[in-house]
Amino acid sequence: MTAQKFAEQASAENQRAELLDGSLVAEQIKREVAVEVSRLQQEHGVRPCLAAVQVGDDPASSVYVQNKVRTSEALGLRSEHHALAAETTEEELLELVEKLNRRDEVDGILVQLPLPPAIDEARVLRTIDPAKDVDGFHPVNVGKLSLCQPVIAPCTPAGIIELLERNGIQISGARACIVGRSHIVGRPLAQLLLQRDATVTICHSRTKDLPRVTSEADILIAAIGRAGFVRAEHIKPGATVVDVGINKVTDEADARELFGAEAEKRIAAIARRGFTLVGDVHPAEARSVAGKLTPVPGGVGPLTVAMLMHNTVTAARRRRTLNSDK
Repeated sequence: MTAQKFAEQASAENQRAELLDGSLVAEQIKREVAVEVSRLQQEHGVRPCLAAVQVGDDPASSVYVQNKVRTSEALGLRSEHHALAAETTEEELLELVEKLNRRDEVDGILVQLPLPPAIDEARVLRTIDPAKDVDGFHPVNVGKLSLCQPVIAPCTPAGIIELLERNGIQISGARACIVGRSHIVGRPLAQLLLQRDATVTICHSRTKDLPRVTSEADILIAAIGRAGFVRAEHIKPGATVVDVGINKVTDEADARELFGAEAEKRIAAIARRGFTLVGDVHPAEARSVAGKLTPVPGGVGPLTVAMLMHNTVTAARRRRTLNSDK
């Protein structure tokens, strides 16, 4: 069935997807983190500390790091921002990471990616103490996740699970399809869904007849970095669709095609700041077919930062063997 026929069918049934508010769930998680930080200070004299390391002055990275530092301080965590020059060598960066590993008061270490081309990202990530790896990228933590052992999971996949569970979306027994096989989102999310008894399919650029596969999913997650790629034909009517993508749209004609009835608001944003954001899901078509849909912005993005705060507190508890049920 074509995308147009899918949309016409859904429209005839007066279906319009319910938006899953990631910002609301993120605020819930952050309130819980603030309560736990206060408890750790009062009962154990511990104030969790997150050390963020940034190499170079990439504007997007600067915004991300500043947001993480600001959020941690607002929730009562202690934060450090180690801003290194773009000319920093790999050995200099590794030396800093080792120093942070040795400092007992530092609970979480975040190295903002991407790093300059001259630096081996994999080597840097391997150097971080697994107990302080709040991004969940260290090979030891990746292995523990695959073995269903207690571990700090990557922030975005963990945030997606929180979003689904807190909105009462059934995972156990559901067919879940992930479009994208990255080590940051697709693969760890598949592990987390499997642990909750979903039947999981991972799709990628070599998948044949993609719409046939994705349209069988009760839960569809798009994480491929292609603006508006997932269309009505990819979506099972009534499915839950989670859009992980963040892409910039600068052309008014593209905005009209992507956003439908909401296009004028998006075009105004383009006129004001030069772009508007869209995910990997075609928003106008998805809204007419899906049962539930995450918006962009305001969907998965806020959850990533909230889960980083959660992971830092979890690391602080576990490193000090304080009582915890998570």
